[in-house]
Amino acid sequence: MIMKKERDDKLNTNGIKEQEITYDIYAAMPDDGQRYEIIEGMLEMMSPGPATAHQAVSGELEFLLKQSCNSDYVIYHAPLDVILSQRDVLQPDILMIHRSRLHIVATRGIEGPPDLVIEIISPGSRKRDKVKKKKTYAKYGIPEYWIVDSDSQSLEQYRLIGELYELYNLFEGDEIVTSDKLPCVSFAISDLFKELPPLNLA
Repeated sequence: MIMKKERDDKLNTNGIKEQEITYDIYAAMPDDGQRYEIIEGMLEMMSPGPATAHQAVSGELEFLLKQSCNSDYVIYHAPLDVILSQRDVLQPDILMIHRSRLHIVATRGIEGPPDLVIEIISPGSRKRDKVKKKKTYAKYGIPEYWIVDSDSQSLEQYRLIGELYELYNLFEGDEIVTSDKLPCVSFAISDLFKELPPLNLA
């Protein structure tokens, strides 16, 4: 019986991947141990588990944001569904929501656009983060989007101008990250990378 169920689950999952997906279909999918997002109704498998550098940067960034912004914003990290519509469900690495907008925080995830979304580039995620996800986040009016790159040790700050994001600033070295839209933000970009583990290619 277990083997039959596993086979049926696999067939159901494969079938789902070939059709347009809504959040309701996604939520009903059997857990196959993978992480998925929905972009324009298409189910997309996310990259394998984050590397150590990704985890170190993510943890440090969340810590720095909570130190200065926790009284004004709630801060969450992946995995957490941001349900922008039935056809667009993403999992940003980190997100911030002003406490005046906590009505979008639901049991199943975030139901609406956060005030800030952050993606930390991983091997294999660069095109998705810089093209697909940037387009989708802009489509739903998220005011600010950051892309953090551990390799170049930089942070790209995008602002929503009309319906598209424009690169507003690029932070490197000891420059202080600030945001007019998020006045609580203030930290040195170099602080994000001070806990990076040593590179081991073995």
